[in-house]
Amino acid sequence: MEGYAKRFGTTYGNFAIENMLTEGIFPALLHQDPRYFRRREGTTRSRVGYAVSRLFITRTDSGRNQFNYSEVIGSATALAISNAYFPDGRTAGNNLRRYTAQLGFDAASNVLKEFWPDLKRKLPRRLVR
Repeated sequence: MEGYAKRFGTTYGNFAIENMLTEGIFPALLHQDPRYFRRREGTTRSRVGYAVSRLFITRTDSGRNQFNYSEVIGSATALAISNAYFPDGRTAGNNLRRYTAQLGFDAASNVLKEFWPDLKRKLPRRLVR
């Protein structure tokens, strides 16, 4: 149970730190908008491509597109912080794998945000009694 609690705590800490950096601190400092804006139309392939591209392209506070420094640098900073409490994960290979996993999770999250409203409309509604 102790091992499970440690893994759960470190994983939760990773998500919390990354979210705070990529959706709060860095966007405020760099004047970027961390929200995901749906495309809503186009082919499935083009919408998936758009969702993944939002890892690297974001809107500024003025509405222009810009490289998503908040996501890329924020995720890398969260990874560097996590090295303080992941004593076995301080190698370059482990860090690269964890960074890739973080970006992959964020890409999957964007794809879900893009398609969830469409999927939700197609699901059957429950009968209310």
